[in-house]
Amino acid sequence: MSGGPSQPKVIGEEWSDERVRAMLERKPYDGSDPDYFVLEEAYEHMIADDFSRFVDFFVEAGRNLNAVGPQGETLMQRVKGHRRAVDYAAILEKAGALSA
Repeated sequence: MSGGPSQPKVIGEEWSDERVRAMLERKPYDGSDPDYFVLEEAYEHMIADDFSRFVDFFVEAGRNLNAVGPQGETLMQRVKGHRRAVDYAAILEKAGALSA
């Protein structure tokens, strides 16, 4: 299992609400589930505070926190395998993502 996201998050980078919401508009290039895709993108590119705001917007938009990705797992299942992702798992769980 990986120790965390493949790309390091940029600390100090400004994520306005507009920029965070814009992540919802991203489309998968490989035909994967759009909800999983944007959750994964946000997880890989945002620090926990910004990810928390993103998840709020995601849920508000009626998107599926339990969408399944190309590897057959939800983002919560993927994140639970990362040692340094405890905050992200807590954010997903608080928003209603299933753990199993």
